Amino acid sequence: MTVARTLAAWALGPGPADAPEEVRRAACRHLLDGFGTAVAAGRAGAAAPAVAVARGLGGPPESSLPGTGARGSAVAAALATGTLVHALDFDDTHAGGLVHATAAVLPAALAVGEQTGATGAEVLAAAIAGYETVCRLGAAAPHAFHARGLHATMACGVLAAAVVAARLMRLGPGTAVDALGIAGSQAGGLLEFLSTGASTKQLHPGLASASGILAARLAAAGASGPDTVIEGPHGLYAALAGRPADTARITDGLSATWETTRITIKPYPACQLMHATLDAAAEALRAAGESRTAARGEIAEVVAYVHPDSAAIVCEPAGRKLAPRTPYDAKFSLPWSVAALLLDGEVTLGTYAPASLRRHDVAALAARVRTEVTPFPGVAADAPGHVRLRPAGGREVEGRVTRSAGGPGNPLSEAALVAKFTAGAGGPSPDADELARRIRALADEPDLTAIAALADRLAAPEENA
Repeated sequence: MTVARTLAAWALGPGPADAPEEVRRAACRHLLDGFGTAVAAGRAGAAAPAVAVARGLGGPPESSLPGTGARGSAVAAALATGTLVHALDFDDTHAGGLVHATAAVLPAALAVGEQTGATGAEVLAAAIAGYETVCRLGAAAPHAFHARGLHATMACGVLAAAVVAARLMRLGPGTAVDALGIAGSQAGGLLEFLSTGASTKQLHPGLASASGILAARLAAAGASGPDTVIEGPHGLYAALAGRPADTARITDGLSATWETTRITIKPYPACQLMHATLDAAAEALRAAGESRTAARGEIAEVVAYVHPDSAAIVCEPAGRKLAPRTPYDAKFSLPWSVAALLLDGEVTLGTYAPASLRRHDVAALAARVRTEVTPFPGVAADAPGHVRLRPAGGREVEGRVTRSAGGPGNPLSEAALVAKFTAGAGGPSPDADELARRIRALADEPDLTAIAALADRLAAPEENA
């Protein structure tokens, strides 16, 4: 049995539907968070090009295009929704695989779920199959895609989307294997945006989800794909990963251990690789006893101890990180983001507004942030955070956290999750409350009609709301 055959047999079998209640609750939490980030992006117009292109693609009215009041093909809807979920970089991350799990899974589940008239229970099972697929594929080779200059979310997400689509389309295991093989030929996602601040990374989950659905449809129409797509000599890891993969991790423990419960919900709309540092900086502020110390120019130096894999993405090249050119640039700058947190006491969506990039106080403090690359055991996204603040003429203070907030060891509270979702929806409203309620009880929904309609209304750009 190849990895693809074993994975497909499990994903299409009873395992995802029979997942423990803890797993089902976790999946609903992440779907709720994903809808929230998509709605927030839609209201802000953050994914306007993808939404416009999806709307222009047209096609049969299979699925909703959130925020537009229009419908289109499931492929077009997945392109729009995937970009919306990820556009603000506020969506969840699986630390072990460094993948944005919901951004790859939710668009395919929503689009194909609508297309096929699936029940909420069927959509939830498909989403769990997708979560396990994308997380396990990423975790089999931690940071390996990033080391090669590729975005693991797109490289792994396209196969996860194919699994979601295959289950909802009720494909047989052999056809699903073909879908995985076809999806693997569409894996990619260049990280070159790090050099320019371009927004291509926003598009990766949308492209992955759309391509995964196309792969399932091509397989259903008779196209074939290699069943060695994952472990083969020219397969996913051999071609695209910069480090060796332990492919046994993909299928070992299916239905016994659940990666769905190990996904982090982000408290900051920025790259996950610097969240522990931001948490440690906040701890240092509390230790200093004065959240506005930096605002008075009293911090002479900030030292952040950073995992080598994180430093390569959020700290280097050092000169470029001090003067971000775009909001996406800033979201991947540890010095700039730490400076903003020290000055404001928080990091929010407003931190990365275009006007904020011109703040001289943030730039001045960012220049005094020094990073020390420090090896830590384990993966970068699950490394501890450690920051030292040296006030001018004052007592040095430290902040330490064992890992970033929002993950399995330090989960976001229900109140914090609801607050994040509600803020993304523009504040409390009957529609926001009803959408949250329906997603939490997804298994009870007869279909996705009500959820899709609520998300569509809430995601309308603010000028049109």
